[in-house]
Amino acid sequence: MAYGNITDVPGIKVGNVENMEAITGCSVVVAENGAVCGVDVRGSAPGTRETALLDPVNTVNQVHAITLSGGSAFGLAAADGVMHYLEEQGIGLDVRVARVPIVPAAILFDLALGDSKVRPDKEMGYQAAKQAKKGFFSFGNVGAGCGATVGKVAGFKHCMKGGLGSASVELDNGIVVGALVAVNAVGDIRHPDTGEILAGPIDLDTREMMDSITYMQKHQSQMSAGMNTTIGVIATNASLTKAEATKISQIAHNALAKTIYPAHTLMDGDTIFALSTGKRKQSIDLIGTMAVETLEQSIVQAILAAESVGGIPASQTYKLKNR
Repeated sequence: MAYGNITDVPGIKVGNVENMEAITGCSVVVAENGAVCGVDVRGSAPGTRETALLDPVNTVNQVHAITLSGGSAFGLAAADGVMHYLEEQGIGLDVRVARVPIVPAAILFDLALGDSKVRPDKEMGYQAAKQAKKGFFSFGNVGAGCGATVGKVAGFKHCMKGGLGSASVELDNGIVVGALVAVNAVGDIRHPDTGEILAGPIDLDTREMMDSITYMQKHQSQMSAGMNTTIGVIATNASLTKAEATKISQIAHNALAKTIYPAHTLMDGDTIFALSTGKRKQSIDLIGTMAVETLEQSIVQAILAAESVGGIPASQTYKLKNR
């Protein structure tokens, strides 16, 4: 049975936990049997953990989970809870005296929305890992997408709601590629096929969405460092080396370039992980192409499923009010 999300990939589970009062949360992608992993960081204001370990020249070949979290750098603590839960389950790298779960992580900045004193912590990460499962899960204001916002090129007061999205595709030979993403970009989000702006900075006088690129050409940008970032995970049951997984994560960033305007700015910390759970070889170019497709779909799903919160308008309600 296909669920239309990243858990269609064999060996992958997802858990999401959020605090709707504080408007923040975290998402955990669990690979209990281990997965080869690569990463590519394109944004210039990233917040990450264990990414150096994923360099193909370094020793450890598999990870056991990826944590995506709100809370800015504070949110990296959620990965501690993921490690704790996996250790309880006997999952991790066997170093004889213990099993050490390998849990890379990336965070996004959502402190400007909700309660900035409440961030994803060890307990939230533990619960997200504990709840991780295959099957359907909600998109939008869930997990790491709970406090995500987009369209901040004109300042935070002009933004719209971002969120969490996921998608998957299965090839005729049974190879599956899936994506999970939390969209918290400084730029506007456009449909990759039509170019339609789905969410972006709002002109407070006309209540119309503005084109971020046009705004940047005419005005001094009011972006703030670290207040943005789109973070995500690609997964496949195709066999990949660490170097190949790293290449897939690089290729997948094309999805951001096709949906987020502008992407990879000095104010974003855009980071994409790539996981491999299988043993069957497949063309890297094909897997990369499918990674871009599923990540594009995931970004669109994140925006269309997002709901207005904390006075921040969402795409679905904005379009209904402004037809």
